[in-house]
Amino acid sequence: MDDLERLADEVERNGTVVAFTGAGISAPSGVPTFRGEGGVWERFDEGQFTYGRFRRDPAGFWEDRLELHEAMFGDGYEPNVAHDALATLGAAGYVDAIITQNTDGLHERALPANETNADEGWQNESGTDRDDETTLLELHGNAHRAVCTACGRRIDAEEAFDRVADGELPPTCDCGGTYKPDVVLFGEQLSGATLQRARTLARESDIFLAIGSSLVVEPAASLPRAASSTGATLGIVNLESTPCDDAAAVVRREDVTTALPRLQTLVLE
Repeated sequence: MDDLERLADEVERNGTVVAFTGAGISAPSGVPTFRGEGGVWERFDEGQFTYGRFRRDPAGFWEDRLELHEAMFGDGYEPNVAHDALATLGAAGYVDAIITQNTDGLHERALPANETNADEGWQNESGTDRDDETTLLELHGNAHRAVCTACGRRIDAEEAFDRVADGELPPTCDCGGTYKPDVVLFGEQLSGATLQRARTLARESDIFLAIGSSLVVEPAASLPRAASSTGATLGIVNLESTPCDDAAAVVRREDVTTALPRLQTLVLE
């Protein structure tokens, strides 16, 4: 029995499984990274996308944000087999929560069609509860939504971008408030409720799977250790080493599109 088989055996036997994902799960779908060779910030000035700039110059911010959004998501990325594996394990009752650092919305799209219907699944900014009791928690928001800074109403980001393209700078809500991309911008605080919910999920987990994340960005990087400190089995799947490897029961230096489908097969077979 190899370490992935042992991890699958624990997933089958234990009560609460939480998956935590980073950019490494979306890279195989072609979603560009922000930093590193070929990253988005080689083409754009990240200083133009701060919360401070949004407040000072919302019109200019949205004009630049439209160009950034088209550069990042213009090719129509799809969930890959790693997203699908987690969604399948969730639908089967083996993954209770998915916490993601990503804003690309691919976990949401990977969930079964009958679980991604309309807005009734959205509770608040701290996450999405599904009928199958799998929770999707988007720590940094979702780039495919926009939120009114006055009343909190959320709309599809494409509606906001269409308005921007038509010259409505900035796009505004019926209440008179200004729409903002529903993501945590540079200089903007992560929602305290969202972070607290993530920490609670980590502490209450029996198995915590850290997938495709370097685990160096705080505060999200502290979640694996929070889980481990309360007795959870920590499994890490990432191509590079992480600061949490020493606390992990299983460390896989493997592409997530290989490891996650195999884990799914081992759990469900």
